[in-house]
Amino acid sequence: PLASANAQTTNEYVPGEIIVKLRSKSSKLNAQAFVGKSVSERGMSLKGSWTGLRMHHFALKAGESVEAAIAELEQDPEVQYAEPNYIVHRQSTGVVEGQPISMAAAQEQAQAQAQSSGSNSSYSYYNAQTSAPIQDAEAWSSASSSSSLGPVVVAIVDTGVDYNHSVFQNSGAIWTNPGEIPGNGIDDDHNGYIDDVRGWNFVNNTNAPMDDDGHGTHVAGIVLGTTQDITANPIGQAKIRIMPLKFLDSKGSGTTSDAVKAIYYAVNNGAKVINNSWGGGSFSNSLIDAIAYAYDKKVSFVAAAGNAANNNDASPTYPANYSVPNMISVAATTDMDYFTDFSNYGAQSVHVASPGKSIWSTLPNNTFGRISGTSMAAPFVSGMAALMMRESPSMSGYQVKNLIFSTGNTLSSLQNKTSTRNRINVLNALSASKNAVVAQSQPSYDVAAARAPASEVTESVPACGLVAKAVYDAKDGNGPQGPHRMLAFFTLLLVLASPIIVSFALRNREGKNKRQHTRYQISSAVTLKLGDRELTGQVSSISMGGLQVNTDAWLDNGGIVKMSIQSPDGKEEIAVEGRVVWSEANKAYGVAFNNADSSIRSQIQKWTSGLLRGA
Repeated sequence: PLASANAQTTNEYVPGEIIVKLRSKSSKLNAQAFVGKSVSERGMSLKGSWTGLRMHHFALKAGESVEAAIAELEQDPEVQYAEPNYIVHRQSTGVVEGQPISMAAAQEQAQAQAQSSGSNSSYSYYNAQTSAPIQDAEAWSSASSSSSLGPVVVAIVDTGVDYNHSVFQNSGAIWTNPGEIPGNGIDDDHNGYIDDVRGWNFVNNTNAPMDDDGHGTHVAGIVLGTTQDITANPIGQAKIRIMPLKFLDSKGSGTTSDAVKAIYYAVNNGAKVINNSWGGGSFSNSLIDAIAYAYDKKVSFVAAAGNAANNNDASPTYPANYSVPNMISVAATTDMDYFTDFSNYGAQSVHVASPGKSIWSTLPNNTFGRISGTSMAAPFVSGMAALMMRESPSMSGYQVKNLIFSTGNTLSSLQNKTSTRNRINVLNALSASKNAVVAQSQPSYDVAAARAPASEVTESVPACGLVAKAVYDAKDGNGPQGPHRMLAFFTLLLVLASPIIVSFALRNREGKNKRQHTRYQISSAVTLKLGDRELTGQVSSISMGGLQVNTDAWLDNGGIVKMSIQSPDGKEEIAVEGRVVWSEANKAYGVAFNNADSSIRSQIQKWTSGLLRGA
């Protein structure tokens, strides 16, 4: 069921979690050392990394405050910023008005209303558009019918989508990842997500972005309904595709870290429009970095302005208030073109308005219903932007934004409410996109100039025996490509193969530098498997303490791996969990065996009994 209205609370964040970004001048070795020391010396736990962005998500040690951790980290010369993992919410009342009705009942009502009104747009009545002439139905008939125009992908970053709903199933609207083979348990397209056939669930870290709230399904229906009649029987084939990305939970709340993951996923998997019917009151450096990345890739970013009847010029709501040039901040109007009593506004920061009062759309379990909010206004803009990009595939999100701003209908009710004073007009925007000359470039954007000052909030044991090295060769030796190559928590299979070469090196260590576990040298092929990805190299030694590694991919997993280790002769196997740690002495990462019991240690001792000690 849908939860009650959300609160826009400033500085609401996840206790005991922070996001840290390192400076661009930091070398890879320094960056690795920072993460390693954060775990071993500061007692933090790595929950995830965007290694291509030098950004890391940490859980703090028990009892440490977020304020204290940020204050300490901001003194580190390697740190560009440290911030809380903020909490955000969906931007709707969250309440279904009246009782949801079935798909069949919705179609019957739409047909009856269309006949009585003489309208050729049955959906225009049931999404409250009869008196708000956004001219979506006229745009449907004006849109090019050529099959050569590929469907534009719209990412719904929200509570998920009920992709089994008849509207989406019968229209073929749900995006399908062309690089994935369903159900084979393999990351076929090497994007870091196994079997992400129709998007991703960042809340539960699964490939099932099913809606358990209702909000995302309603939003997705509005996006699709802006491009075609979704109550038609039979429904037509969709001109766009909906990419479900779930980062809000069943109560409509989520975190910055998951929002960032969803945005990078959307951009790197082909979305040209990202709908964001959610927000909060805190500036997030990591979130603006993600939106700036979308801008660089020419993606349109649409955000709901908020539902607190606040002036966003004075009291910002994010992400709608970010100044990234692809941002479209959307307020809500009524079916009579009045400004709603709940919508946020801003003569500088809120850009356009769209219908958002009592909007009729899809709900889970094959039903329809009405919800109000700027959450409902934003997806009209997203659907319109998708139609425009379909007509002009090379057009950037920045150019789409400018055309939307210049083609809307000016309303007196929007004076001092939005920067354009316009309510959207789908037909005008579509016509403009057909005739526009595609810009070959877009303005440069310096995200550093938009950053918030420092922070908005005030206030482990090193592994031993980490001496084996594994250097992986993935993607032509360059490792994960781009900021989206984040790997989920998959089982890791470590295979130690023969031959074993006896070495006669021995180094004695005394005092604090003495090893806790004896190290044995071997020369052995190693294959590290994360999903279907194979990271290959050499292992030079093993001890009962652990193994040394050197791969950012393991950091992307949050620093915890499960290993199944075979004996050199391949006849025996043990399972052990390890934690990625940093060895300051060796300037390298390793996997320390976590709480290995006596039987595991006995097996390793037996395997190494015929080997000589290493240096």
